Amino acid sequence: MQLCLLMVALPSLGEDVKPFTPETAKEIVMSLQQPAVFCNMVGDWPALHWNVKYLSAVLDGKTIEFRIGSKTMDLVPQFETRCSYVKATLEEFLAWSSGQPSCLSGPFSCFEYSKYWAYADYKYIARIFEDKAEIFQVKWSDFGFPGRSGKESTLWIGSEGANTPCHLDSYGCNLVLQVQGRKKWHLFPPGDTSFLYPTRIPYEESSVFSKVNVAKPDLKRFPEFKNTTAHVVTLSPGQVLLVPRHWWHYVESIDPITISINSWIELDADHEARVEEAITRTLVCAIKSAESPGDEDIWLNPTEVEATSHEINLQYLNKAVSAYFKCQKANVSEQTRPSSTEAERVTRGCKLLTHEFGSSTLKAEKFQKIPFGPHLIQVLPQPQETSSTGAVKSDYRDLLHENEGGHFGKLHCTRKQLAMSNDCETPANQMDSDGSPNASQTALSTNDLLDCLVNPHVISLVAQLLLERAGV
Repeated sequence: MQLCLLMVALPSLGEDVKPFTPETAKEIVMSLQQPAVFCNMVGDWPALHWNVKYLSAVLDGKTIEFRIGSKTMDLVPQFETRCSYVKATLEEFLAWSSGQPSCLSGPFSCFEYSKYWAYADYKYIARIFEDKAEIFQVKWSDFGFPGRSGKESTLWIGSEGANTPCHLDSYGCNLVLQVQGRKKWHLFPPGDTSFLYPTRIPYEESSVFSKVNVAKPDLKRFPEFKNTTAHVVTLSPGQVLLVPRHWWHYVESIDPITISINSWIELDADHEARVEEAITRTLVCAIKSAESPGDEDIWLNPTEVEATSHEINLQYLNKAVSAYFKCQKANVSEQTRPSSTEAERVTRGCKLLTHEFGSSTLKAEKFQKIPFGPHLIQVLPQPQETSSTGAVKSDYRDLLHENEGGHFGKLHCTRKQLAMSNDCETPANQMDSDGSPNASQTALSTNDLLDCLVNPHVISLVAQLLLERAGV
């Protein structure tokens, strides 16, 4: 089906006139399979004028949780399980980040600003601000989603250096409004998944992490990372970034204080994704919970309260499967609903792969209709050389020489993890002289097994087989 996207033809844009109608904006969001930046769409949004001082006054001394990380760049990602956490007010955060006396910065006084960053990330606005109606005026209706406001959005407040490890979101696509300061986004297409060494440890529903610290990749351990195609963009206040489904992203605050608001947009494909996530949860919890106490490591992300029981996980799986078929039934009329034939199964598999990795022909047709220009800017692949604006170079092959002789970075918490690496690669000191693995020293861990067992491609296949069985 061809797209019919129409730009509003105007000689000049007034303060209250937007370059896209809500219908056009929604069609772009739901169709575009490449990241892009909307400009001049939110000039009249009250949220655009927020800053930390204003939000602090609204919260009136209420504390929120901040994640504390080190500004020292390691060769391993700074997962949330490797961070410290404090509860503090925005007033204390502002005092700390602006260099005021430590007596005003509360729990932040334990962390030297030059060495650490702080991030109040993934905070649901409705939970933090409760009945503060003025904070809910985030008008996603301008993008074609009426009724969606700050109540369906999350808030992100960070200091310089605050970052989110590289990951993909299993559900939906993502709209991100930059309110204060700038953030640099490193995005990678779904087709780069195998080059990013996906892992589900630490485990968090709907988040697939990369083992690679994309800001400082260790190409000795992750040589395939050099084959990735980075799309890098610096998001400034007033701009809205579209992150399409299953695009990997690493995000870093590059100004002293940054504020962002985002909302995840549900997609029909989420019903199958929820089945995949239910399978993943069942396997990860079952296998990690079966480890002996001596093998215990921090495998749950702080966002997960506890490891759910096998019975609860199976209930969740069955509910996800039921929801999937309910959606299928709603979308297909009784008269035209096909039977569960081999052709149907092949078609479903092809449809999944096309959505996941994209059909180049279909993409080309879409891009010919998408109104790119000053109000909708493509986030293009990063050029081979460092740009004149100082953007991070995307030719990671050059970094191989820089990493030679370097350390592998600090591992979390216990000496035990030196023996239980999350990597499937064999370290150089475990190789025989002919380059083959030394059988006497190679020991696969539970996490190695899980990295293969719950690999996104494997889980996708298992989900299709399970849905076929359930649909018989």
